Amino acid sequence: MVVLTSKSTNTKMVNKISFLIAMLILFSNCQKGPHEKYDLLITNATILNVHNGEVSSGMMIGISGDVIRMVEKMKNLKKYNSSNKFDAENKFVMPGLWDMHVHFRGGDSLINENKNLLPLFLSYGITSVRDAGGDMTLSVMNWKDEINDGTLVGPNIFTSGPKLDGPKPAWVGSLVVETNEDIIKAMDSLESLGVDYVKMYDGSLSKEAFYGIVKEASKRNLKTTGHMPLAANILEAAQLGLDGSEHVFYALKSCSILPDSIFQVNNGRGVLGAIAENYEPNKAREVFEELGNNDFYITPTLEVMNVLSDVAEKDHSQDSLLSFIGNGIISTYQGRVESAKKAAARGGKNIYMDMLALSSKYIPAMDESGIKIIAGSDSGAFNSYCYPGASLINELSLMVKSGLSPQQALKTSVINGPLFFDLEDFYGGIEIGKMSDIIVLEENPFEDIRNLNTVSKVIKNGILYEAGEFRSTLKALKLKNLE
Repeated sequence: MVVLTSKSTNTKMVNKISFLIAMLILFSNCQKGPHEKYDLLITNATILNVHNGEVSSGMMIGISGDVIRMVEKMKNLKKYNSSNKFDAENKFVMPGLWDMHVHFRGGDSLINENKNLLPLFLSYGITSVRDAGGDMTLSVMNWKDEINDGTLVGPNIFTSGPKLDGPKPAWVGSLVVETNEDIIKAMDSLESLGVDYVKMYDGSLSKEAFYGIVKEASKRNLKTTGHMPLAANILEAAQLGLDGSEHVFYALKSCSILPDSIFQVNNGRGVLGAIAENYEPNKAREVFEELGNNDFYITPTLEVMNVLSDVAEKDHSQDSLLSFIGNGIISTYQGRVESAKKAAARGGKNIYMDMLALSSKYIPAMDESGIKIIAGSDSGAFNSYCYPGASLINELSLMVKSGLSPQQALKTSVINGPLFFDLEDFYGGIEIGKMSDIIVLEENPFEDIRNLNTVSKVIKNGILYEAGEFRSTLKALKLKNLE
């Protein structure tokens, strides 16, 4: 068994990836010699370097197993051979995307429907996802192992396991944490599961328990992110070791001229509006700089706010992707729809629209301050019409609309995704020694982020797939479930 540890994560990979990483540590600089064969040889590739924005045409890539072992100019083609060749025809080749906020949830009756959606991520070029907590942890752990073993087709899964919440958890499956003893037991449980990080939720979690979780997780080298109790302060939490925040408004709350305690009134009702109305730009600059200096990550989840901003009136019945979603998951969408309709009937403010505008406005400032923005869609059951795969492309498009360049937006997924897990040595580039999670696009996303919709090929676990194959598989799975 190989257990990978670092200063900020104890990710346990008792599977194919752990073995590969151990081997890569020893042999990452080893390159096959001339005339040796590769399992897959990609020729005539135009490689996109997401890290620095370089575009290199006329390239070839040699892959053995799941690892890139050669990257060279096409002029050296005669040196190398493979029984399996793919001519990229000068199309654009880049590392697979990472969606850093998805949910697998809905209870035992929806386990298969969640599992069946795994190919949909791949069809959009998403080769890794971060599960942000749900109620089917053991199933997710099994999928994770099966994907890494090559017995299940899907993206790499990194998971928090169950969320940590207070005495009245907002979501089924969460671990209740009130006392220091609860914190120790919860951490022991998460470590025994082999989770990749810790996710907190603010349903009823106290400020004291939140800070306690962060401190205990830091002692155990477990990364922490999630929702934050309204009475807590993000700067104080970051000093204690908090690694990130899910959704941008927790950072924006600290940029308000109101004290943290004010946001507890009425159990936080109207908090989004209060944040928007009391935001102070000068204070924001100070907050962003301090978070940037603390190597902090923020997952804005703009797309879910975008979808929910008009979910009360928009008709989604003809959405093309709805045909891929199981009927059980579709039924969970109605909760937010009905809530939005009731809010609209009361004549209240559209808080999601307001927060989307405010969040988008300050993403470039966060990025410039050194905060690591990471792309996450918040797709999954209960998040109405936020579809796996497409929602991440929309998320990246909204980041560009906010002021990031297409390359900067891509970094939030391709570079910052693995960086959160300290896996940047193994993902994020078309380079010798890195994993061969690769996508091929018809058009260049550096020129227009919407060109991510032109993914034609996906390489996963050393196998070359047509992107359209995954959707055909998904349709068959849904039909089978209806039988």
